[in-house]
Amino acid sequence: MALNTEKKLKLYYSIKEVAEMLGVSESMLRFWEKEIPMIKPKTTGNNIRQYTEQDIENIKVVYNLVKVRGFKLAAARKMLKEQKNAVSSDTKVLETLIKLRDQLQEMKKQFDYLT
Repeated sequence: MALNTEKKLKLYYSIKEVAEMLGVSESMLRFWEKEIPMIKPKTTGNNIRQYTEQDIENIKVVYNLVKVRGFKLAAARKMLKEQKNAVSSDTKVLETLIKLRDQLQEMKKQFDYLT
């Protein structure tokens, strides 16, 4: 499932290339696109799919859950949704902490100025 160095130079990969990289059928990739919201390759005006490195990484996660670990697709979709929600929540907490840190630094500057 590893991309070789020649392929890493590309910006976009065709569905055929991705299917060959991962050892799955093109129809399997199309099915996963319909069922898993995180798999959204770019399409051209002719509806030709163009997969980025990030798209391929997302597909590898699904592949691992479904083909390697044996999860049903619905369970994999649920796990990925929960993971995304957890990351979103963590991001909000981090943003709040950064704001608090900035406020504390500003208060310290003001305190240092007064003393």
